[in-house]
Amino acid sequence: MIYKNSDGIILPEGEKVHTVYVEMKNKHNTMNSASAGKTYIKMQNQLLADDDCACFLVEAIAQRSQNSKWTTTVDGRRVSHRRIRRVSLDEFYSIVTGEKDAFYKMCMLLPDIIKGVVESGSGIKTPHDTVLEELTAFVNNSSEKNKDISMALAIYMLGFSTYYGFEKGEQDNSSPDNSDIRRIKGYLKNV
Repeated sequence: MIYKNSDGIILPEGEKVHTVYVEMKNKHNTMNSASAGKTYIKMQNQLLADDDCACFLVEAIAQRSQNSKWTTTVDGRRVSHRRIRRVSLDEFYSIVTGEKDAFYKMCMLLPDIIKGVVESGSGIKTPHDTVLEELTAFVNNSSEKNKDISMALAIYMLGFSTYYGFEKGEQDNSSPDNSDIRRIKGYLKNV
């Protein structure tokens, strides 16, 4: 994907470019080292062909909200470049729209849209899912009055707890055994 902006895009180090080439991945762990190396080399070649660009590896579900220099290994050597970046989806939406919380706002609209599609669609079936049952039980036991909002927040907190707009809950991201449910409860208390 290519994103162009005639006003320019300011990178975190202050450099301005007008084009961003995007390689989008679903999760932070979807590339093995060979694939990461090939992607990085492709991005290096793009920088050589266009010196008014940056290249982003955009991860929909990243380990954390980020817009940082991507460091990887190519041919056994650690490499990085200031215009080859690893970017979480919330940061990418922020860059593209100019709104820091654009991804959060979009996520807050999705439950109503999905509900409308499911209610109006004939033949749309939802599968039996124990995760959905567990989230529903959690939501039903919460003190939140709007159950649809509670469900949306519970789902989003599982994948986007460090993204802008979602990080309001009681979080200790330094602790690897931190419970997602505790973060969701903390978030719901603060809404």
